Amino acid sequence: MTAASEKTRRPERRRCRLKAQSTNNRLHEYPSQQWYFKLMRMMLALMLSLPLWAQISDKEALAAQAAQFLALMRGSPPLPLHQSELPVQPKNADWGLEMVSSVAIEPGGAIYLLQRGAKADPVVVVDRQGRVLRSWGKGLYKIPHSIRIDLAGYIWTTDAASSMVYKFSREGKKLLEINVGGLPVVPKSEFCGTTDIAFAPGGRIFISDGYANARILEYNEAGKRVREWGTPGTGPGQFQLPHGIAIDRDGILYVADRENGRIQRFSLDGRYIGEWGDLGKTFSLKITPSGDLWMGTQPRNVPNGTEGWIVKVDRHTGKVLGALPSGGTHSIEVNPQGEPLTGVRPDKVQWLRSVVKGK
Repeated sequence: MTAASEKTRRPERRRCRLKAQSTNNRLHEYPSQQWYFKLMRMMLALMLSLPLWAQISDKEALAAQAAQFLALMRGSPPLPLHQSELPVQPKNADWGLEMVSSVAIEPGGAIYLLQRGAKADPVVVVDRQGRVLRSWGKGLYKIPHSIRIDLAGYIWTTDAASSMVYKFSREGKKLLEINVGGLPVVPKSEFCGTTDIAFAPGGRIFISDGYANARILEYNEAGKRVREWGTPGTGPGQFQLPHGIAIDRDGILYVADRENGRIQRFSLDGRYIGEWGDLGKTFSLKITPSGDLWMGTQPRNVPNGTEGWIVKVDRHTGKVLGALPSGGTHSIEVNPQGEPLTGVRPDKVQWLRSVVKGK
């Protein structure tokens, strides 16, 4: 072999040695790479299974809460009431109610119904015998939601789709409207607006805006916004659908934080005071002039409007004073005799009347 050919072969042998060494190295690397990819697959599978485990965990937690709630209801004193119906009398053959979303009663005894059907006006006023006295509101509403009577006797309503709040005289003359706003550009549901309204001395007006927002708003008697508070979440002062509100004579604002399964309490300036978390999925609240706190509620793990309870609670402690199964929970009103009324799907008004002793 000549010197020239030897020089030519040396780089080739070096390349062969480097190639063999590289192959050797890869043979050693492959097992660790295989283990790495196996580990990644295991981690991915675990991550994908977490939502399922979370759902199972949430379902089990809700079932446990529901069992505790039902034990509390069944173990509480039964309210001395019996179920009956307010017999609303049709004006004619073509007239009729659909879902009565909310009920309000004025001190004189007239009963105001806020209903969602097309065969009657949204606001229908009846007497204790169910005879229609007057009605109004055609064309004003998208989803009528709550009706309340303020301290001066004026009638107020909220709309769960438009977020319009209206103030009326007893005869139905519109006196004020508040456009709460804040509606989503592309709503996830037609339910995207205000839910309830409550009043405090000095013309203070409080509105819960719960379907697309998570806030409580205060307005003055002229309809000008004063403040608001609340964000989505589960912490103090946060909400997941504030559905009902009420104010007691001590200036405490109670909020039915429906999807969080609790009732939060605030000062009228929005300062968090505390909460009760054992009273189920509360839809509605009512505080009577005498200071009694009533609510419509149900277990958190059943469809809305099923397995409902009407409950009377000590507003200072949250202790259940009495409970009774109910077909309706969406709203609650209490007449001067201490008898609750609530709308029941599809078109009824349930009246829980006092039990007469001896009968």
